[in-house]
Amino acid sequence: MSEMSAVTVQDLGVKFHLSEQKVDNLKEYVIRILKHQMRYKEFWALREVSFDIKKGERVAILGLNGAGKSTLLKVIAGVLKATEGKVTRSGVLVPLLELGAGFDQQYTGAENIYLYGAMLGYPKAFLREKFDEIVAFSELGEFIDVPVKNYSSGMRARLGFSIATLVEPEILILDEVLSVGDVKFRKKSENRIKEMFRQETTVLFVSHNLAQVRSLCTRALWLEKGRLVEDGPVEVVTEHFEKATTK
Repeated sequence: MSEMSAVTVQDLGVKFHLSEQKVDNLKEYVIRILKHQMRYKEFWALREVSFDIKKGERVAILGLNGAGKSTLLKVIAGVLKATEGKVTRSGVLVPLLELGAGFDQQYTGAENIYLYGAMLGYPKAFLREKFDEIVAFSELGEFIDVPVKNYSSGMRARLGFSIATLVEPEILILDEVLSVGDVKFRKKSENRIKEMFRQETTVLFVSHNLAQVRSLCTRALWLEKGRLVEDGPVEVVTEHFEKATTK
């Protein structure tokens, strides 16, 4: 990995074992395991994927559902372990993958600011200082004191985004997070991300919105059935991807 590289992926492969039989409940699953009656088939979510991302690059990851995009981001973020190959990172990384996935449903939004913030590595004093800013950006108002179990998925995502984007990371991973909330909030979220871009943040971005991809990224990687089929300038790759997927 060179000094100019932020993320280097070498011959990456991720394999899952999928059950060949449908199991209706936990009891049946345990019985089959104990009797060695469970049979699995191998599924490679990623295979022989290699690329190098320079510091400050903004790279889109394109592909249809099931192509391996989210799996790739999770391996880069350290959430999933690769079956084979290697991922090397240089710099502080913030993954915006499943916003609000770490929330405690019984706690209020206010309490989850401290809980979720702590999971992301923010000190309590820092979260206390930024509390009003987080609430204001999320636009939750008085709902901040309501248990998260009563939130819509959009409300949870808005709060998660507001907490997670407090800092200016060196590497930022975005997985469909700019599609949360209404049009006004999506625009505000996009503007916050663009502010991060001005700090020379390296970005890996997944979105099905190709117009958004073209406006935010300079390079694109196209995944198909877990393999990298094209890597190049965003305008070129998105055009090829669009033609191939709209036939």
